Amino acid sequence: MGLMPIFDPLEKHRPMRVAAFMSGSGTNILRLLEREKELERQGTKLFQVVFIFSDRSDGRCRGESIAHEYGIAYFSYDIRRFHEIRGVKRSVKTKEGLEARKEFDQVPKKLVEAFEVDVIALGGYMSYTTLNRCVNVHPADLSIKDPQGNRKYVGDRAVYDAILAGERELRSSTIWTDEGVDTGPLLMVSEPLPVELPLKLQELKKNPELLEKVAQEHQERLKEVGDWKIFPKTIEMIAQGRFALDGDKNVYVDGVKVEEGYRLREGS
Repeated sequence: MGLMPIFDPLEKHRPMRVAAFMSGSGTNILRLLEREKELERQGTKLFQVVFIFSDRSDGRCRGESIAHEYGIAYFSYDIRRFHEIRGVKRSVKTKEGLEARKEFDQVPKKLVEAFEVDVIALGGYMSYTTLNRCVNVHPADLSIKDPQGNRKYVGDRAVYDAILAGERELRSSTIWTDEGVDTGPLLMVSEPLPVELPLKLQELKKNPELLEKVAQEHQERLKEVGDWKIFPKTIEMIAQGRFALDGDKNVYVDGVKVEEGYRLREGS
């Protein structure tokens, strides 16, 4: 089986259609929209964000205001209220929870189908999704493995875990999602953010509150160095037809296999 582009612009004969999913401030989605407009000013229409979807309807998501600013459609469906009404815990670790999530996802699935979406961009979307064809951005270098060969820094506390483990640098990654959490094919890895500690790590471990603060500060700084660069760049390169997968879900860029993710460097 040969290589299959994630998106083939020569086959579609149109810009790639993107649905943006978010839950909070939407800074990643903003950078994606800014890049779309920047390309348009350069005379290039590679991709188009056709709508924003949020799993919050409680006023704590900026999605509606962002959609209004950019003149695109906005939809929300509150996942907390969904689970509350059904009396099911918001977890996909149980069969009942996973089935509930599949039911919830029928709403965005219908939107994705109606808008003929090619790729879903998960920009700070805090719910596990059962939908396919998603690009997610994660605040860790997902090429780093543990002794068992599993990705070492996954989940919501990836930055904290990396600092606690003594990593000297932090990176962000983008992945093509599959059925796991942070387990899909690795697409791109950002430039590094040096870890800067106010105390030696052994001393910092004795102060959990300060360690938590340090981790949060690094995660915010990593957004600028990592997330905000590689998230729109990944979508752009997919829209150009540069990313492809083989039958074993290995990632290729311009026909060349990239086992540890395409490395974004300054100026690239």
